Amino acid sequence: MVTIKDIAKVTGFSPSTVSRVIANNSRISEETKNKVRAAMDELGYHPNLTARNLVIQSTKTIGVIMPSSADKSLQNPFFTEVLRGIGSYFHQKQFSILLSSGQTEQEKFEEIERMVLGKYVDGIILLYSRLNDSVVDFLKEKNFPFVMVGKPSGDKDEIVHVDNDNVKAGKDITTYLIENGHRRISFIGGAADLVVTIDRQKGYEMALKEADIPILKEYTIHTEFLKSGGRQAVEQILGLELKPDAVVVSDDLISVGVISMLEEYGLKVPEDISLVSFNNIYFSEIIKPALTTVDIQIYELGVESAKAIIQMCTNQKLSKKRIIIPHHIAYRDSVCLKK
Repeated sequence: MVTIKDIAKVTGFSPSTVSRVIANNSRISEETKNKVRAAMDELGYHPNLTARNLVIQSTKTIGVIMPSSADKSLQNPFFTEVLRGIGSYFHQKQFSILLSSGQTEQEKFEEIERMVLGKYVDGIILLYSRLNDSVVDFLKEKNFPFVMVGKPSGDKDEIVHVDNDNVKAGKDITTYLIENGHRRISFIGGAADLVVTIDRQKGYEMALKEADIPILKEYTIHTEFLKSGGRQAVEQILGLELKPDAVVVSDDLISVGVISMLEEYGLKVPEDISLVSFNNIYFSEIIKPALTTVDIQIYELGVESAKAIIQMCTNQKLSKKRIIIPHHIAYRDSVCLKK
């Protein structure tokens, strides 16, 4: 069995230097690291990470928590893309992901308790932000490192979070519909207690107010961030006496359900009703019609949240607690000019 002493003997470095290379110590030069790693590969050495982590009292693992069960959340490409960003940065830093799998809110809370109290993870990334969240209260009480993807509902100056300016994004995309002549604009959002839904709806309403367009309560619908949620929302919209001529949908996956349900009723996007959306997930450009959508740079949200939690877990100083990822609108085919 190859040991650290064998690597030291081959390379001419001390065993302590080899150990620091294995730990990816920033004080060791890249030239030294490359020589040691080449010797490790040549001799077939694999570090005992469990033993090393016990010594340094670190698991090098981060818990990643989704808003609902993993099987449901992973139906939405947003989560696979944000996980891709997190995973890519963790790979560079030799960290691992422990993904939540609780089916209910209670199961999820109990799972996070086990992660934290059992010291299975060094930190937590929450892939959501909602009102009155017992998970956030628990993590704050335990003074446990965590980063939120999304804007906290409270303590914005205390909780490290990575987000877009969703109020501005909601306003920008709604204004685009108004500039194209639309006046009867509906909003389809996710759960009403999710901060991302609240902010995007707030931006939508701000745009309507500035254009002197009345805000109709019946034009606002909340549903799940799933294709099935979009189909359910359309049934409510088409049941209205005065039907909208455009829709702001807070998630591309919901939009797919909206478009397919409208087609079943013999309505076309954008000829009969214009549609704009959020997230710019991979299929928003290839479906018919291609979606005009807000690109929120999901991958970057993941990368920046991974950077922040590792900095916190390794006692590095964070330059800021609010990290805003810029957005832009991808203009495509789902909006028509209303004459």
